[in-house]
Amino acid sequence: MENAAPVQKFPAFKLDIGPLKEPLGFIKVLQWIFAIFAFATCGGYTGTSMASVKCLNGEKDLISVNFSYPFRLNQISYQAFTCKNGTVYDTLALIGDFSSSAEFFVTVGVFTFLYCIAALILYVGYQSLYQQNKYLPIADFVVTALFAFLWLASSSAWVQGLTDVKKSTWPTTLIRAISACQEKNVVCTQGALPSMGRLNASVMFGFMNFILWSGNSWFAFKETSWHKPTNPQDVAEQGTNVEH
Repeated sequence: MENAAPVQKFPAFKLDIGPLKEPLGFIKVLQWIFAIFAFATCGGYTGTSMASVKCLNGEKDLISVNFSYPFRLNQISYQAFTCKNGTVYDTLALIGDFSSSAEFFVTVGVFTFLYCIAALILYVGYQSLYQQNKYLPIADFVVTALFAFLWLASSSAWVQGLTDVKKSTWPTTLIRAISACQEKNVVCTQGALPSMGRLNASVMFGFMNFILWSGNSWFAFKETSWHKPTNPQDVAEQGTNVEH
């Protein structure tokens, strides 16, 4: 009776922080941090746009419109004086739905965060498995290149989305939509501008992630069998062939 083939056991977790000192691991830590900054600055944003309307009879209305991620602005309504028949109000809404670009950007950030955790666990806990299995470095390289593309695409889309969000929420845009502001002797003034610092930072972090993932693609590629021989025996054989 033939002996059964031995069952290969999955290697046990063995902590080794050495890979974190190498570019592949160190950059992965940076990618994890910058992914958090990217999706947190965009996904947690809330802003306020303000304007005021002063009618001929002296009545004054302060308009305050709150908006937030995911920037479905056309679902956000507000009221403004008509300056006719006393304190009669018009119900208006902001313009545009920019949720697709914002959610795409945040989704890429969240998946990047999760992948970096998985990759770091592999690097520091299962380094022997990563080195011995030729398919893991290849998969890591492919995913790294994919994330570089996704960061470029999502950041570019979010740049345009953020530009449109700014145009739609600027106080001057609110004033143009208020019918009373088109009447003579009605004074409409813009109030506090919405603070966009966090959203501007999210764009910056997005493109920094693209740079990090693009650069790390090279270090991930160097770990694959496409760049280096699978084992030392191949190196010896290549040296022998050169001598002959």
